[in-house]
Amino acid sequence: MNLIAINWSQVGLMAGQLLLALSLLVVLHEFGHFITARWFKCRVEKFFLFFDPWFALVKKKVGDTVYGIGWLPLGGYVKISGMIDESMDKEAMKEPPKEWEFRSKPAWQRLIVMMGGIIMNVIVAFVIYAFILMIWGEKKIPTASMKYGIHVADSTIYKMGLRNGDKILEIDGKEVTDYEKLRRRLLLGSTVTVDRNGQRVNLSLDEDLIGQLVENRSKDATGFVEVRKPAIAFLVPDTTRAYKAGLRKNDQLVGLDSIRFQFYDELQNELLKLKSKTSLLTVIRDGKEMSFPVQVSQEGKIGFLPYGMDYQQMDSMGLVKLNVKKYSFFAAFPAGVRRAGAELKFYIEQFKKILNPKTGAYKGVGGFKNMARIFNKYTWDWEQFWTMTAFLSIVLAFMNMLPIPALDGGHVMFTLYEMITRRKPNEKFLEYAQIVGMILLLGLMLYANGNDWFGWGK
Repeated sequence: MNLIAINWSQVGLMAGQLLLALSLLVVLHEFGHFITARWFKCRVEKFFLFFDPWFALVKKKVGDTVYGIGWLPLGGYVKISGMIDESMDKEAMKEPPKEWEFRSKPAWQRLIVMMGGIIMNVIVAFVIYAFILMIWGEKKIPTASMKYGIHVADSTIYKMGLRNGDKILEIDGKEVTDYEKLRRRLLLGSTVTVDRNGQRVNLSLDEDLIGQLVENRSKDATGFVEVRKPAIAFLVPDTTRAYKAGLRKNDQLVGLDSIRFQFYDELQNELLKLKSKTSLLTVIRDGKEMSFPVQVSQEGKIGFLPYGMDYQQMDSMGLVKLNVKKYSFFAAFPAGVRRAGAELKFYIEQFKKILNPKTGAYKGVGGFKNMARIFNKYTWDWEQFWTMTAFLSIVLAFMNMLPIPALDGGHVMFTLYEMITRRKPNEKFLEYAQIVGMILLLGLMLYANGNDWFGWGK
């Protein structure tokens, strides 16, 4: 890895957004456990953001509870008296149950405490989505309004038959009307119907599409299918050969030597033919055409980024039609619930793909690096930040529901067993289950982050 080549400002921006989002969600998740535990008069000994083995960065005792911030940024926790958790406080468990301990409470109360964090994450997602719909509105781009169709930004999709300029009509026999849902449905679909120069063309998608996309993932592409756009330089860093040659932000690139083109994908094709050569680049700036020589790299690039155009800009250029619907305060909350439900449904479908080895989706399982990528690396966009935070809240709720010891879902599973059989699981068994669960989670975390950096699953 070339550390010098890394854009640390972009890394810092993405990492900062991820850290803030996860910190907010972890605190609120643990607050769900905290408030329900206090509701049933359980003593909460600790409430920590991040873990604090050996020492804490900040801590203060208020009443019976120590509040603090640990040094290990892998989540957070509340320590509830009389509960077998990650603290593994075996000595306290040897003593007779006390009235303020978790283990002395009825099963239904313990179940609510265990569900408190999950419920809080779901509520947080509802509320965030509701305020997004009130402030920024619900944005939709009808696929029929995409003037020039799609841009196939990944060779995997190209090999399966999709072409630049195609207009996607149906996926799995169902009409596609919303661009935002287009890529999701492609990932989950098996057949696609497109309009190609006025002709209906039916294509089949490979079962392992996701796995192939992961293996072929481009560092530059924002998505495997995008809105087809003219070749416009949206970002031109002043350190690049393109900038030094004369290219500026918002220049429209229209020619290389004697070859003329309109779209970014056409520019890409021409640059690949000119690797390591100097070419005469023609651009349109403020309505005027001008040309200057530019050096093409060995990778077929000249040093600008075509990404960054938002939906409003696309709409103003006539590339798409942007529909924005803002909601009133009272209408926003049921709409937020519907949106959260749709996001949960999509994530569950993704999870099913991961569990099926034939799809190769497990190759895309990632850790913190992968999560950071979902945030904007060019600027701090509050709309996107809150949208991604709401989605991560849904993910956190779902993952914690999995029946794995050491997760909330594991505790819920054992509590439900007790409620059904009217027998408490053996405390020694619960201790061993907690250890196994922690080992499993640490292993999954290691695999996910190793997959991020070293591609262990590929």
